[in-house]
Amino acid sequence: MPVAVLVVWTLCAMGWGVVLAGLRRGVRGPARGPSLFAHAATPAGVVLLCSLIGFGSLYAVIALTAEWWALALVTRLRPERLLVTGGLGRLAAWAVLTAAATLTGCHLIL
Repeated sequence: MPVAVLVVWTLCAMGWGVVLAGLRRGVRGPARGPSLFAHAATPAGVVLLCSLIGFGSLYAVIALTAEWWALALVTRLRPERLLVTGGLGRLAAWAVLTAAATLTGCHLIL
């Protein structure tokens, strides 16, 4: 297995853990349970979706890695800020950073 793929998987797992820690620390009230469940189900859902449509999961893993690290950077490790206090500016910054990181990751790895 190429080293770049292992690095992407490691960064993906670390990004998932960073966002999980932020969700556990920051989200309170009735939204806590569903947000933690959705975050925990995301990796399995992505792998199942990719296998169902017959598409390799490396592209999806690169995109997930970019999304989670962009979310951590834009919200300063507090994911609830994306919707609570961020407004459209923070959401746009997250989308732009995710797209740039995904394109860069795809060009570097593939």
